[in-house]
Amino acid sequence: MHFQTLSETVTQLKSGAMSSVELTQHMLGRIDRHQDELKCYAYVLGDSAMAEAEQADAARASGEPLGALHGIPIAIKDLVFTQGIPTASGTQVMSDFRPTYDATVLSRLRAAGAVILGKLQLTEGAFGSHHPAIPAPVNPYGHDLWPGVSSSGSGVGVAAGLAFGALGTDTGGSIRFPSASCGLVGMKPTYGRVSRYGVFPLAQSLDHIGPMARSVADTARMLGVIAGEDQFDTTSLRAPVPNYLAQSATDLNGFNLGIDWDYVTRGIDSEVVALMTRVVTQFEELGAHVQEVVMPTDYVQLVRDWGVTCAVECAQAHHEFYPERASEYGPVLSRLLELGLSAPREHYLALEQLRTSFTQKLNSVLDSVDAILAPCMTMPVPTNQDMDTGAPEQEERAEFITFTAPFDYSGHPTLTLPAGLDGLGRPESFQLIGRHLGEDTLFQAGFAYEGLQGLQPHPPQMSD
Repeated sequence: MHFQTLSETVTQLKSGAMSSVELTQHMLGRIDRHQDELKCYAYVLGDSAMAEAEQADAARASGEPLGALHGIPIAIKDLVFTQGIPTASGTQVMSDFRPTYDATVLSRLRAAGAVILGKLQLTEGAFGSHHPAIPAPVNPYGHDLWPGVSSSGSGVGVAAGLAFGALGTDTGGSIRFPSASCGLVGMKPTYGRVSRYGVFPLAQSLDHIGPMARSVADTARMLGVIAGEDQFDTTSLRAPVPNYLAQSATDLNGFNLGIDWDYVTRGIDSEVVALMTRVVTQFEELGAHVQEVVMPTDYVQLVRDWGVTCAVECAQAHHEFYPERASEYGPVLSRLLELGLSAPREHYLALEQLRTSFTQKLNSVLDSVDAILAPCMTMPVPTNQDMDTGAPEQEERAEFITFTAPFDYSGHPTLTLPAGLDGLGRPESFQLIGRHLGEDTLFQAGFAYEGLQGLQPHPPQMSD
């Protein structure tokens, strides 16, 4: 039951073959059994989830119109404001913060009939490390494997079958890294495609909110619910939301896929390069035309200096707490905030100019192809020890955010797709980068690839 796709489950719920109460009870039972081991939930909302499930069943029984997520138990990252419920954003300084309103994305999930199981754990302030007082979520594919940054609770919870889908956020890679590490489909939408109203920021000009789930259809269904203009978010885009589920495709005849072989091989582990070669062959089998493109070289400096942009905007977000309550912060986020308070404004503004230049050049590249293929990470899924000892920063290795941060700067959508397991049982993955508001095109490619590759194998130890 818990490892069915969201889309097939919602069909059963709408037909009455399964009740939301039954399903929600089952999911809460799994959370109760596995939370101590996996540590992915910050708060479990059992009572309200059961009430929402009862409402869903009553709506079906009375013949009311049913939403795209009718009765489906999902979870949200614990920086999404939830009225009256602690929303700590992975911090200690906000542990008692109870918002007075729901975030727009949460309101839209509920309006579509979703049952909210709880709030998922994240790194402190959605940056690079968990607060020392908060245990990190545990990757269900291997307890020594890195679960990804920031949206780690979202990745672990969905991969382990403790939610059918989840919301994540991505500022430098935090939808893509946990999706890649936990074998999920993850969509980082176009900047502004999904409202950020009521979501505590890491860096407001880089933050993206998107769905993480176990299939392309599930992710497309969730994005269709949360996307769209929001009067409360001035950065939200005024553009119609297409039916992403209608993009289902079995082949990619006429699809043009770009790849910059220098970009995806320079300083990149050989296993990742081999994966790119295999994926190119698979897309060609699907009928896609694969051609070489050249990434704008501005990405190198954006990757190197991403921390400056993030730090300056993060310091703005935390100005009510830092430095006045600095002692309550962990060392990693404290260093970022100190950088944000000391960074020369000229440096920040120069990066904004570089962002504009890179975005324009990348738009030109995407004029010639439907999507660009790239890895999510510079190496196979690392271990926690690798990350703790600085393995991603070894000399001559590409910086770890090489394939993520540039597209947070430019705001282009990316779709992370699982590609099976490697010989050590670690999830393999890649991403497709599309044109602004080109999520429908990315889903088209995703549907076709998933049809060829098949769904990702579930973590074997989570099958109970």
